[in-house]
Order: sequence, then structure tokens, then C-alpha cells
Amino acid sequence: MHDAATVSKPRESREPIRARKPAFPFGSDIPRHWFAASPFATHMANGLNLLFPLGERFFIRSVRRYMSHVEDDPRLRADVRGFIAQEVRHGLEHERFFEVLEGQGYRIEPFLEAYERIAFGFIERVAPEKLGLAVTVALEHFTATMAEAALSKPFLDHAHPVMRDLLRWHAAEEIEHKAVAFDVLRRVDDSYALRIAGLVVATATLMPFWFAAAGYLMRQDRDVSLRALLRDRRRIRQAEDSDRADLKKAFLDYLRRDFHPDDHDNAGLAKTYLAANPGTSSV
Repeated sequence: MHDAATVSKPRESREPIRARKPAFPFGSDIPRHWFAASPFATHMANGLNLLFPLGERFFIRSVRRYMSHVEDDPRLRADVRGFIAQEVRHGLEHERFFEVLEGQGYRIEPFLEAYERIAFGFIERVAPEKLGLAVTVALEHFTATMAEAALSKPFLDHAHPVMRDLLRWHAAEEIEHKAVAFDVLRRVDDSYALRIAGLVVATATLMPFWFAAAGYLMRQDRDVSLRALLRDRRRIRQAEDSDRADLKKAFLDYLRRDFHPDDHDNAGLAKTYLAANPGTSSV
């Protein structure tokens, strides 16, 4: 049984999922260490930024190949289209930020090429298609968890305003479509073993790629020594501990056989943020 206060409205009663086209003014005024003036926090955030565009395209491929399974459900079919439109826009906006990183002197193409070759040229190619969808479902759960933190905790208040707006807009839309891939998977194959296999693969790939991306950027930051990075990491340890606790809780929650992303109602966070930021108007 779930606490009634934590269960969100049925999908049929919620507002349609719509893509938005924000205009983030990425420019040279974004400092090299834009997150709380912290080299370590900035490189961790930039590392995740590097993963987003190719990752979003993987999510789209994983869901789109099963469109035939939702043809008899007009609402879910519309949700899938909204999910795809939002993910396309997320990838494009994060790629626009790549120009900022390159302007700051970072070489990102070698990492992106290796990431694409290993994650999508090999792992995705050899994995069963259903497993790819299950991995997408698990990663959508992780991103929704991080999205809730981005909208409910104050840590992004310490980010550069443009980056803060980028990450909170992305977070709000992640919450809006958090259940779409899950609902598609249930129609394709409602196997608990498949869902958990997706969680295992998602966990085993996300963290290594994320840390590799952040480390790749750290090694290029000639303004900061390794000793300074380690000292900076200790400075923000408390926030890291909170993030790890959130992800651990999300991981354990996902292990429930009766889990559904809508069990935890955080849609109000997204609605409040989007209503207060009219610049994120619908396409």
C-alpha cells in the first residue's frame, strides 16, 4: 500500500506533455567555475552535461521503436510524442552549452567520440532492444530523482543564472514525462526481471561515464591543481552526501515490485517552476 498523499493523479487526468523552446543566453559571461565558484562541483555538472545529448537520443530511440505498442491508447501515444519532443529540445540546449566549454578551452570531442562509440556503438548495439528500453526507464527514474532535488533544494541558487535556468527547466520537464517510458515498457514486457536488469545496466554505465566525463574535464583545468580539487571536494562533501542519499532511496524504491514513477507526486514542483518562468513557453 502507498500513502495516499504520495500518489499523483492518474495519467488521464493530467495535463498533456508539451515541449518548450526556451532561449538561454549562453555566452562568454559564464565563468569557468560557474557552480558555487567550485571547480569540483562545476566539473561534475559539466560532466553530466556532456552525457545528456547522446543520452537523450538513446532514450528517444528506445521508446520510439515501440510506438506500435501504444497505438490503441491515444493518451499514452500523445505522451510518447510529448516525451520525444521534450528530449529532442533538451539535447539541443545542452549541445549549445558545449560551445561555452570549447570557448573556455576544453577539448570535448575526443570524450564524446569515445562515449558514443562505447555506449551506443557497442553496448546499445549488442544489447536486446527490450533491455535498452528498460535501461531508459531506470535512467528516467534517476533523472526524475535529481530533477526533484534541483527544484526543491537550494543548491542551484549558487549556480550562474543561465546554467541554473537551464538545469531547472530540464528538471521540470523530466518530472513532467517521468512515467512515459515506464508505461511503454509495461505494455511491451511487464517482467520484473527485465526492469531490474535495466536498473543494473543503467547503474553500471551511468556512474562510470559520468565520472569519466568529469575527470576528463578536471584534467584539462590548468587553473586548478589536483590538491585544490580534492580540497574543494571536501568543502562540498555535505551536499554530495545528500545527493547520494537521494539516489540510494530512488534505487531502493525502484526495487519494489509494485513501483510506478507516479507513486511519488512531485508534479507540483514542475508546474510551479514553469508557471513562474514564462520564458519556457510551449513550441
